[in-house]
Amino acid sequence: MVGMTEIDSVVSESAVRAAREVRVVVGRLRRRFRETYDTEGLTPSQTSVLSRISKEGPASTSDLAAAERVRPQSMAATLAVLVERGLVQRRPDPGDGRRQLLSVSEAGQVYLEDKRRAGEEWLARSLQDHYTEDERQTVIEALALLDRLTRQ
Repeated sequence: MVGMTEIDSVVSESAVRAAREVRVVVGRLRRRFRETYDTEGLTPSQTSVLSRISKEGPASTSDLAAAERVRPQSMAATLAVLVERGLVQRRPDPGDGRRQLLSVSEAGQVYLEDKRRAGEEWLARSLQDHYTEDERQTVIEALALLDRLTRQ
């Protein structure tokens, strides 16, 4: 593993500073997004699993445990809460009758859509209230540059 002092000697100072600042700002934004919606008492891990199932489709408990890097017993407890609240439903695996697949219920989809909408509304209002049109255009341009990182 390369230490930060080794990176500093290979990468420009501005690249190291930009990397640090992007990481910090993204972390702060994630926390603010979480604060903008009512989690209905869900823990971050429960919300993460619900989002994962929504994005990736039905999965077994063991698949989810591996993806979230937790023990199957911990995942079973997380899923039990989501099932109890009606956010996730269990169905037999058509390929293996011994396994159950978990998918997001209609109530779970509504929850996720409400959460995303609340975050977007908060951000849009904040950008409108605290930034000029030129600054918002700068944010859009910067995000296009950052998006290139995700495509490398």
